[in-house]
Order: sequence, then structure tokens, then C-alpha cells
Amino acid sequence: MARVLLVEDDAGLREALDLALSGLGHEVVGVPDGPEALERVADGPRIDCVVLDVMMPRMDGFEVCRGIRRAGTTPVIMLTARSEPVDIVAGLECGADDYVAKPVEPRVLDARIKAVLRRFTPQDGAGAPPGVVELGAVRVDTRAMAVTRHGAPVDLTPTELRLLLELSLHPGQVMTRQLLLDRVWEYGYLGDSRIVDACVWRLRAKTEEDPARPRLITTVRGVGYRLDLP
Repeated sequence: MARVLLVEDDAGLREALDLALSGLGHEVVGVPDGPEALERVADGPRIDCVVLDVMMPRMDGFEVCRGIRRAGTTPVIMLTARSEPVDIVAGLECGADDYVAKPVEPRVLDARIKAVLRRFTPQDGAGAPPGVVELGAVRVDTRAMAVTRHGAPVDLTPTELRLLLELSLHPGQVMTRQLLLDRVWEYGYLGDSRIVDACVWRLRAKTEEDPARPRLITTVRGVGYRLDLP
């Protein structure tokens, strides 16, 4: 069972989603606005995932998402009626892990929540990279799910970490955007493949010496991305 923080200013929709997600096994904490959401994430009981509306009074969802990112790596799913590509890209670039358009079937939202949480859970088995992965100045401890660069901690979101690990399993190989969608986002994601581009952009900003001239994660034009070992 996950503890889900549901941030939605529409009281009727908040109540309906609360009932539906609770019926699917989640513990739901509903709040009506961004400032209260940030207080809950910072000072309340542990939150496993935030489902975040965008268009809210006092503080919009983009600003709330940036605040959550400054505070930590709690997974965030944007839930909004704004589904234009520019809105999706804006949401992902401010640190969201997924973006779901309203109206949404509760079982679909439940599947998205579980997928996001799986990205944050260390995986055992033959496919998992062993112990520590050295990528030049970047070091990934897969057991602690911790990343450092030149010895300093790097705060990655669960999705960013999952993407880095997936690329590190196939150094020197081109990974298509669709393949990365399937393996990192897991469920044959039906959304825009620019979700991959936005996540790579954030990952480069945190791991590259010069994100404008990346050397670790390079773009293969028209295809996807490749991790090049130094």
C-alpha cells in the first residue's frame, strides 16, 4: 500500500479520486492547494507519491512540483486537463515523473502510481547491475540507490535514476526512445516520446560537466540516446 498525497482544488473530484484510490489499496491524503501540499511533503508522515493538479489557486502545479524537487525525490504525477504538448513538456521539465490527462480512469491512475513506485524500488536479479557503476566522475551505488559526481551527492528523481541505470547497462549501444519508454516507464507508455527527451535533459544538467556539450549521454539524431563510457 502506498501513501498518496492527492493535491486537487476541486473538492468533488478530490473526494471521488480519494474513494477510488483508497478502494484500490492506497492510503490517500487529500489537500486542496500547493502550499499545504509542500507542508505535508516537508513535515508530515512519509509520502510515497504525489498526484498533483496543475491549475490551482495560490500556487500552480508547476511551482509546487519545483518545490517538491527542491525538498527531495518524492515521485510526482501531474494530473491535469492541460494536455497540450507544451504543457506536458513544461510539467516534465519541472521535475514530474509522469503526466496524466483528465479525465482519468482510477485503475489507469493506479497503474501509473505503481509504475512510478517500481522505478524507485531497487531491483534484484540477473538484470540488475552489480554494486557500483563507475561512469567517469559519476558513481552509482545501485544498492543504496545513490549517485555522486566528483564525490558530491547528486539528487536524482526515481525516473532519472532508472534511466541512468538502464543506459549504463548498455554502454556504447544506441537506445531508441521507444525502447527507453518501455524499459524505464515500463508499461508501453502511450504518451509523447518527448518525456524521454525531458528526462535526459534533466539528467544531463545534473551529471554532465557541460550539459550543452554532453559527453556521457549523447544524442543519436532521429533515433535516441547512447551512454558513452569515458
